[in-house]
Amino acid sequence: MEHSAVDTVVAHLERGLVELRRDLHQHPEVPGREERTASVVARELRAAGLTVTTGVGGHGVLGVLQGSRPGRTVAYRADMDAVPPEGIVGGGTAPAHVCGHDIHTTVALGVAQVLARLRRQLSGRVVFLFQPAEESLAGARALIEDGVLERTGVEEIHALHCGPFPVGQFAVTPGYGLPGQDRAEVTLQGPDASGAAQRLAAEIGALATVTPPQTPADLERMVADVQTPQGPLARFVAVRARAQEAKVTVSYRCWPQERYVQIREDISRLATSYPGARVSFPAEPFPAMVCPEGDARTLARHLRRAFGQDAVTELHAAFPFNGEDFALYLDRVPGTYTFLGVRAPGAPITACYPHYPDFAPDERAIGVGVRAVAGWIAQRTHRA
Repeated sequence: MEHSAVDTVVAHLERGLVELRRDLHQHPEVPGREERTASVVARELRAAGLTVTTGVGGHGVLGVLQGSRPGRTVAYRADMDAVPPEGIVGGGTAPAHVCGHDIHTTVALGVAQVLARLRRQLSGRVVFLFQPAEESLAGARALIEDGVLERTGVEEIHALHCGPFPVGQFAVTPGYGLPGQDRAEVTLQGPDASGAAQRLAAEIGALATVTPPQTPADLERMVADVQTPQGPLARFVAVRARAQEAKVTVSYRCWPQERYVQIREDISRLATSYPGARVSFPAEPFPAMVCPEGDARTLARHLRRAFGQDAVTELHAAFPFNGEDFALYLDRVPGTYTFLGVRAPGAPITACYPHYPDFAPDERAIGVGVRAVAGWIAQRTHRA
């Protein structure tokens, strides 16, 4: 499929897509309650001529576009939920689209519209997964357990996520992605259990090698660090330990994910130095999202051809304080996860870093994302 054909269709659709994004933005819905968003998505997909299934894994929507030529089955995922108040940096009073999922949903709908209009040039089949409940890390598992990958025969899957990079730029993630998460609970005994819990929380917290950014300068440094080969974030441990009465609750992320074994041992060692302490790990660690290196580099070449050599940066580390349930798809099929730059010229870093209350992505990123993904998906459905 020619880039010029995609660009022509995107130019025709772009204004309507911006209006669609603004509508979604004004109606944020928390994880698991995406009724209106799902209804809008289903309406737009049907209007584009896709086969649509609703109620998938909760409020998920499945759209299938069959090309005119034989080829492969490729999936594209967009998350639909908004950030609940407690997920907003500094706290919020209401759910809000401060993670860019309204952008993600709009880009995916734009890709569906573009490829539907160019169906005669499209090989294979494209499966669009509009996923609920990403913020709670529940939606991907629900869709997978509903059998969407098996019954559609998905061979690979792709996604974009808003990122703190200039609009028009992409950040690919060969061999990297985002960390998973693990949790621990420790219960202390004895008359000084409350004081012991405070001390133990501090000791567990000291296992961290990175701390959450406190200032815009800290955010700028972190964005630079993830683009630095063998930089300070190539390996990390991020720990949050809280004491409440006689209990310590721990949440932590690390890279690489194999470090969870050692961190669990370290937490157990610190806890058992307190007589009578009981340590538990309620579940297996949520897996890290690790993107296949070869696919990411192929995508980088595609993006450079379409947008220019300077349009792509490469991440050499993972952001320590963000997770993503897209990991569960990549555990089953190969694919890519790429950051779409949404930083407007002159905008502060907090305006383009997800979960900050002043998150305000540059809407020109919508057209950029649609152009990139439509061309990429069309390329991937073609069977060599």
